[in-house]
Amino acid sequence: MVRLDIISDPICPWCYIGKANLERALAQNPDHPFQIEWHPFQLNPDMPLDGMDRREYLETKFGGKEGAVKAYAPVVAAAEAAGLSINFEAIEKTPNTVNAHRLIHWAGLEKLQSRAVDALFEAYFVQGRDIGDTDVLADIADSIGMDAAVVRRLLDGDQDVKDIQDRDKHSREMGVSGVPCFIVANQHAVPGAQPPETWSKVIQEINEQIAQQDESNT
Repeated sequence: MVRLDIISDPICPWCYIGKANLERALAQNPDHPFQIEWHPFQLNPDMPLDGMDRREYLETKFGGKEGAVKAYAPVVAAAEAAGLSINFEAIEKTPNTVNAHRLIHWAGLEKLQSRAVDALFEAYFVQGRDIGDTDVLADIADSIGMDAAVVRRLLDGDQDVKDIQDRDKHSREMGVSGVPCFIVANQHAVPGAQPPETWSKVIQEINEQIAQQDESNT
């Protein structure tokens, strides 16, 4: 197997799109060699723990309503091309995602990481839920087969918060400045929401390399 590390944030629409494109390629190439692990990156590491009003956030970040609309136009087009429907109107708050990343980490310990990421994207981009809220995160945990009571107790404490922050910092120190960022075999960085065709080509090249190595070892 070949390790595919994905650095992302569950409030990043390009991460949502990138995941959909990757999964389409994986479905088209069932012999793919990837073993996937998700890693934390906060788009807004200084966001208040309770989050902030989304309209205020967008207009501050993009210099007003027109700037926000212009910035998100390509997101909408790319989401449609990926077969996704993002309900931006339903999103009332931009959350701090440190607790969402903690949930992804714990889900990974139970081999449920991909399902956790899926559920967080669905909750935020389709249902407009506040994925910084403890009740919402506990409900998401329950929906994927985790113990919601245990998750709630963990969220009430600060276990793993520094670990998440340190891993985020490590990615930035390695040169990651935006997400999604895909690291193939701990060697090659593939930035951005690449189309399925790109991933299919990568998979084909890796499988050919593996086949050649197997032949040389026989």
